Amino acid sequence: MNTTSTGGNRYFLTFIDDYSRKTWVYFLKYKSEVFDYFKVFKALAEKQSGFALKTLRSDQGGEFSSNVFENFLKENGIKHQFTARYTPQQNGVAERKNRTIMELARSMLKAKAMPNRFWAEAVACAVYLLNRASSNSVEGKTPQEAWSGLKPCISHLRIFGSIAYSHIPDETRRKLDDKSEKCILVGYSEKAKAYKLFNPLTNKIIVSRDVKFNEEEAWNWSEAENQSPILLDIGLENPDLTPPTTSSQGLSSTSSSDSSEEEEISRGQRRSTRAHQPSTRYPSSDYVLITNGGTNFALFVDADPIMFEEASKDEKWVKAMDQEIDSIKKNDTWELVDLPQGKKPIGVKWVYKTKLNAQGEVEKYKARLVAKGYKQNYGIDYNEVFAPVARFDTIRMVLALAAQNCWKVFQMDVKSAFLQGFLEEEVYVVQPPGYVQGNEETKVCRLKKALYGLKQAPRAWYSRIDAFFQEYGFHKCPYEHTLYTKKNSQGEILIVCLYVDDLIFTGSNAQMCDNFKMIMSQRFEMTDLGLLHFFLGIEVKQNENGIYISQKKYAKELLKRFRLENAKSIATPMEVGVKIGKNDGSTMVNQTLFRSLVGGLLYLTTTRPDLTYAVSFLSRFMESPKDVHWELGKRILRYVVGTINYGLHYYPVQNLNLTGYSDSDLGEMLILAKAHLVMSLALAQVRFLGPPKSNL
Repeated sequence: MNTTSTGGNRYFLTFIDDYSRKTWVYFLKYKSEVFDYFKVFKALAEKQSGFALKTLRSDQGGEFSSNVFENFLKENGIKHQFTARYTPQQNGVAERKNRTIMELARSMLKAKAMPNRFWAEAVACAVYLLNRASSNSVEGKTPQEAWSGLKPCISHLRIFGSIAYSHIPDETRRKLDDKSEKCILVGYSEKAKAYKLFNPLTNKIIVSRDVKFNEEEAWNWSEAENQSPILLDIGLENPDLTPPTTSSQGLSSTSSSDSSEEEEISRGQRRSTRAHQPSTRYPSSDYVLITNGGTNFALFVDADPIMFEEASKDEKWVKAMDQEIDSIKKNDTWELVDLPQGKKPIGVKWVYKTKLNAQGEVEKYKARLVAKGYKQNYGIDYNEVFAPVARFDTIRMVLALAAQNCWKVFQMDVKSAFLQGFLEEEVYVVQPPGYVQGNEETKVCRLKKALYGLKQAPRAWYSRIDAFFQEYGFHKCPYEHTLYTKKNSQGEILIVCLYVDDLIFTGSNAQMCDNFKMIMSQRFEMTDLGLLHFFLGIEVKQNENGIYISQKKYAKELLKRFRLENAKSIATPMEVGVKIGKNDGSTMVNQTLFRSLVGGLLYLTTTRPDLTYAVSFLSRFMESPKDVHWELGKRILRYVVGTINYGLHYYPVQNLNLTGYSDSDLGEMLILAKAHLVMSLALAQVRFLGPPKSNL
């Protein structure tokens, strides 16, 4: 800034969370303080979130390239990246946010004819208000709500620059003294639930909770400035500000006390109560943007790259891309040709994914070349697209049968499965970024086989693997087209269950399983994963006592997504005798968020039948969810907190029978006023609830 603020500052530094768009702001006297604020923010973020910062992205300013700064980053294992010069478009979110902050600050100053030396107070107030204003970037929620999961109270907000009469406590005044002092509202305290007020007569900023406002009146600054001239006004018309870019991942949640705290300050008759203190914990998010006057930089937990240009600078991703291209060439997926007249090639892009195991550890870095299938035209580039996948009922049945007969269950993965399917249509794609053939830049790739991203790729792969199974004598189940069986002359059986490119198989003869591995490896490029231990988010443990399946890792992720990982547990997923209808509740909740909660819980019922009824009941309100329905969902999650190790334990018994169970509840559903009937069939014995015994 051209001139200092009332606090003697010339720069401001903002931290922006890209997931929620929540913003934090700090004020600096010198650019050299950026490093100190970076250390403060790093310590705060890492301690409160439990995640280590991995990468710092900055411009090439001197405040970021000093030896001290670079050494600090190296000592802490933080990778330093630089943005290109003169490219504000790389910082889109921060650039627009910074502009919005300045426009709002300028408007607030002009509205009450306040001196420009209050720019810092106006900027801080603008950030406070923007955090509580709805944003299309977070599906109509406010940044504060997206960050904390709680809708912020705004009844305490007042017009910036309004006249404020701050109550003087009895203990600090005499009997004939004024009971209040006339001040100006300049913001909301971040350290206490109170307002920030400026007294022009004493040139001091005070913090007070007990305040009465006159929002129509403004201070006579010309008279005040003549009586007590102080700092020169600063020019806000052309602030020297350049916003930055950043990213961060997976920061934790805010506490559930925010709502009640803000409720307290909203009471009273146009009277100040207390302003909401910002959350000290971080939500699950993917990016944090950090900006300051004249500089750009970014810090983030190591996330998967989005652009090829970024990935090409990292050796592990280059290696992953090389492996993908090798698979494509080995599979003879395409051939380079000149583009026929009248044909249009489809674009391709790289997709990067860090794959984790059941313990959340990095298993491998995967780069996938995908076609931009959304540009395909029906009837020209593709026709049929449907391809079946195994249902979870089928998978559980196979596991139950294996447990009953003490069979081992194995797992294999088809490498680049979608590249194996033969195409019936004539499809052309451009050459992949980074792998354009020299002297053949104008040529395109004519696909012989499918490519990931094509609309028909799943069907092409299924058609090929289905033909392969039938060629080798497998029988396809007429009711589950991804379940195949094969018997030998002795009546011994092999069972294979297919889920896209993952295969689980078991059988009564170990040699049949070994032979299956061999013929699969001869026809396709396979990865033998040995005994089944992790499949579609389900953790599997096998031993002589049976098979135990659970979704502990997924349950933790679900709790973290909804910021309830540290919530107090509860004994039951639903309250006994609860009767709730569609019209109950007073406040609508975010429909997308509610549906995400229900969907996440539905997947968890794969190994948690104790949740099935509660989640089924909850799913009836997805059309128009209210606050009471949201509380039902949160109750289920709180139940999951205390039962996170629960799962299903299949074990063998003497006599195997198909057993049916039923239950009913007359009039449990207020919406339909009809009886509710539940029926289920059980194959093999299964114990539910409780983690596996130590020998599992």
